[in-house]
Amino acid sequence: MPESNMPTRRVFIKATAVAGGALSFGTAASGDQPDQVSVGVAGYQYRLPNLKKGSRLLFQGDSITDMKWGRNQSDRNHYLGHSYVYLIASRLGVDMPAAKLEFFNRGNSGNTVSQLRERWQTDAIELQPDVLSILIGVNDVGRAIRSGQGQVPLEEWEQDYRAILDASRSANADLRIVLLDPFVLPAKRFGDGNYAKWRTQVDQLREIVGVLAKDYEAVHIHTQQIFDDATKVAAPEHWIWDGVHPLPQGHELIARNWLEKMS
Repeated sequence: MPESNMPTRRVFIKATAVAGGALSFGTAASGDQPDQVSVGVAGYQYRLPNLKKGSRLLFQGDSITDMKWGRNQSDRNHYLGHSYVYLIASRLGVDMPAAKLEFFNRGNSGNTVSQLRERWQTDAIELQPDVLSILIGVNDVGRAIRSGQGQVPLEEWEQDYRAILDASRSANADLRIVLLDPFVLPAKRFGDGNYAKWRTQVDQLREIVGVLAKDYEAVHIHTQQIFDDATKVAAPEHWIWDGVHPLPQGHELIARNWLEKMS
């Protein structure tokens, strides 16, 4: 393709911000075909994060973060899995090659916040991260509902979360922390009326994450709001196939917003 005809990054994401900048849209082309140049989700105009050379970025959470990262770390084909962690690492690896950043995925499928606390010394403190990113909470809600307990013990949940943040800050006073809200979207798995039970408790946990983000001066990613806004563009199933686990485009949405907030 001649150089003069190559689409620029700016042209590709040309759009107008919607709902606090989480999503953006262009004008659809005439006819039946959508305008592939200007319609899309924002996220390519971020500033590069200010990270010292050799910074270690650790991502913690449950299956949403995990996405089958390779437990054999000598296998560099699979060491990050295929979640938003992989996407963030790939983007920064291209944009900041001289920084020689190190990325660690220690998400563990099925984990609750108390289980994060149990493995925190090995899977967080001993890795000596410079940046710590945490997404947790939806399994706490699921287990409370399925067990008949009904309600996540909010005070205990917050205490466990504070314990891991305190331990991390004690180990590294300069640690940069990123906290992502838990999230859900309507899906058939929830059944009639059950989504409201999940969403109510997810919203309660989001409030706690917001408080923690302020108390620990953390970057706060409003993931639930981001996905709510995304459903104005496409159906919930386009982003999160079962209401909990994002599809590739859902992970890309998390990655883009993570990078924008970290810039």
